[in-house]
Amino acid sequence: MINRLLKLPLNHSFFLFGARQTGKSTLLKSSFGSDKTITYDLLKSEEHLRLSANPALFREEVLSRNDKIAHVIVDEIQRVPALLDEVHFILEHNKPPHFCLSGSSARKLKRVHSNLLAGRAWTYHLYPLTHLELGESFSLDKALNFGTLPSVYLCPNEEDARRTLRSYVETYLKEEIEQEALVRNLGGFLRFLMLAGDENGNIINYSNIARETGTSYNTVKEYFQVLEDTLIGFILLPYSKAVRKRLIKHPKFYFFDTGVHRSLTKKMSIGLEKKTSEYGRTFEHFFIAEMIRLAAYKELDYTFSFYHSSAHAEVDLIVETPKGKTYAIEIKATENPDASSLTGLKSFSQICPKAELYCASLTQRRRNIGTISILPWREVLNIVTQGQTLD
Repeated sequence: MINRLLKLPLNHSFFLFGARQTGKSTLLKSSFGSDKTITYDLLKSEEHLRLSANPALFREEVLSRNDKIAHVIVDEIQRVPALLDEVHFILEHNKPPHFCLSGSSARKLKRVHSNLLAGRAWTYHLYPLTHLELGESFSLDKALNFGTLPSVYLCPNEEDARRTLRSYVETYLKEEIEQEALVRNLGGFLRFLMLAGDENGNIINYSNIARETGTSYNTVKEYFQVLEDTLIGFILLPYSKAVRKRLIKHPKFYFFDTGVHRSLTKKMSIGLEKKTSEYGRTFEHFFIAEMIRLAAYKELDYTFSFYHSSAHAEVDLIVETPKGKTYAIEIKATENPDASSLTGLKSFSQICPKAELYCASLTQRRRNIGTISILPWREVLNIVTQGQTLD
């Protein structure tokens, strides 16, 4: 068993969202004793059909439960959104159980205007494994090549990991979209998906992608929103002092897991080699995803963005805290970053003089170049997620 960073509440109902195979079911089973729990798994066809045909059965069964049953788990709740009305009714009843409602997509719930319980259930997200959860078994090269989905990272050999990732991409990224009827033109979406893989970590040019996929500008924007809403990826907005400007400029998009991205772009048969641009881009992808995961688990309410100036100076990640602290982080997959590769940080410091400037790298020891601190990547993650200042 891997000790997950996310601790679920024992005395409150909640939604638990996360992409498939991030370990939601395993976490729920380990958090709540089976003798005090009823579980409804909507991935089972018979359960799905039974409750889709008559959602009232769910209410009748829960209200008729044994008094010792304190928790009701509903896995993949988005498959039968009508159950949320039943949950709402039960929560208004005397001495209701606590509901644990897991799902791999909030999009379908929102699209059919589901009852999201208006604050009666808290919301949590589960991500692929972090380096902290893996502890001594963590390998950076393995995480970059295969990602950290539990079912992949914990495979006994690399060939099994590759097969699992290929299956994940084929069955989840493609068939799941079709089954949930999240897009009208599946062929156009699949063409878009391949291009989105190639553009991972780049500033999105909606017009170019629309032209190459034979779709419209607005359709491409909608497709990226589908990927974000189904937790397959996340958007990183450009930094600007004015929030409105962040929204109108082109963002970046990253897939939620490095292994899923590499499988989608059909690069699994070729291992990443250090000191190559591909290795550097994947390391950047991993670090940004790791930062966002750790901040989410700690409920830090950070704002994440990237910096790109009119003169094309860039910083990979800008982190702003609720207390007004700003961290600017350049990510370099090298042991000895030099001043010429850190010009983006110097540019950013001119518009945000109070920002703390870091280079997250593969170096073994910290050193400074002017006001820029070059640190091992783990130290940067620790400093920022702890809200610290480098001594």
